Amino acid sequence: MKKQQPNILLIVADQHRWDCLGVAGRYPVITPHLDQLADDGAWFTQAYTPIPVCGPVRQAMLSGLAPDSYGNLWNLDFLDCPALQPSDNFHLAALARAGYDTTLIGGWNVSRQHTPRDFGYTRHIDLQAEMQEVASRYSEPAWQNGWFGEPSPIALADSRTHLAASAVCERMRQAAEQDQPWLIRVDFKDPHLPCRPSEPFSSLYRPEDMIPWDSYPDQLKDKPYIQRQQLINWQLLDRTWQEWRQTVALYFGMISQIDDAVGQMLRQLEDLGMQDDTLVIYTSDHGDLCGGHGMIDKHYVLYDDVIRIPLIVRDPLHNRALGRINAFVSHLDLGATIADRCALPGVADGHGRSWLPLLDGATQPDRQEAVCSANGQQFGFYAQRCIRTKDWLYVWNLTDIDELYEVATDPGQLVNRIADPTVREPLKALRQRLYTVLRTRQDPFVRTDWVRDQLLCGRKLDGSSGFERLVGSV
Repeated sequence: MKKQQPNILLIVADQHRWDCLGVAGRYPVITPHLDQLADDGAWFTQAYTPIPVCGPVRQAMLSGLAPDSYGNLWNLDFLDCPALQPSDNFHLAALARAGYDTTLIGGWNVSRQHTPRDFGYTRHIDLQAEMQEVASRYSEPAWQNGWFGEPSPIALADSRTHLAASAVCERMRQAAEQDQPWLIRVDFKDPHLPCRPSEPFSSLYRPEDMIPWDSYPDQLKDKPYIQRQQLINWQLLDRTWQEWRQTVALYFGMISQIDDAVGQMLRQLEDLGMQDDTLVIYTSDHGDLCGGHGMIDKHYVLYDDVIRIPLIVRDPLHNRALGRINAFVSHLDLGATIADRCALPGVADGHGRSWLPLLDGATQPDRQEAVCSANGQQFGFYAQRCIRTKDWLYVWNLTDIDELYEVATDPGQLVNRIADPTVREPLKALRQRLYTVLRTRQDPFVRTDWVRDQLLCGRKLDGSSGFERLVGSV
């Protein structure tokens, strides 16, 4: 039976690039279970995170609100800033009112003041006890390679990916005996660096088979200073592809390990006869550089490497493969979509909208872009906002030169055209549209004339000729 109020299995990876799926056909990464999920459902090819930072984006997924709008700018382990407050208008609270049993499995990176229960979860399984039990059976690993990763001596069944998958399967078995719909959300901590896959995945990929990203190499010509500073901070100035490919092979191995865990959960769902009653969503909080532009992690840039995300959906109401959906969607849409799908009253859309109509073939002509933000963290403040359309990526760097990339001809976003006089008209339109979206979201950086005029009046350096020339009257 295909329920009007389906069960929901929400799977969230950490730092899984959008292009690292077999179905994407871009890099030699093996993901048979995610590919099958995409074949059976829909793969959103233009899905974006509103902010490529772990904590704030998880708040956005709960609320549908851009975190900048209420002052949440970075992770909880940096300077204190406002965090999301529970609300009856969020989809989790509405699910509870509708009789759903809701479970979070994995970490909680949303608030120090509030627990998952405060936001509407019935229970939280943080896996700490399970991981401590595993640790008691192994010698402390002598890691040698820091953030760049290395093989793990932990058996696959004892790895944190498969501990999480086992917990999901156990919870599904329990839920099958209950007469109420359920939501299970599992938050993997991988493939976040350092990548340490277990066998057989730690040796699945040969480094010599790893091909460079579209965004590698990047000479960082006419780019903001912070990007070269990133290389210095991480001691990456002289790192070659021969070195990076070791890290990429481990990153791919970690993704394939997650795929194996996803397969375990999907098999359990089928064995319990709940496949046709369950909405399955796979996504990631954001992407990863992993050598793209010569950098690591995800901070201080708003390239596709980090803002674009995988999003795969299988909805039991659609008994056919939907293929690729190219509409722009965001994590901000998640709550509105779940509320729409489950017919939940009293859920505010926030800054998102339901993408359920897209599964029925609808279009959204009034949304032709994604807007994302970043505010720095590891090495200090650095405010950025960007707008990504099908043709362009414009990055507004408030305290440095801006960036403009023509993505059709420059998919790696290597050539900054911000100073090119032939693209002033699209630049002007992008800045105005970015301002409009940010104003709607109550972004703090468009509330004053001092910075607002960078967008509306083009008061920005062009990056090529110093203080003497500005980029026209854009």
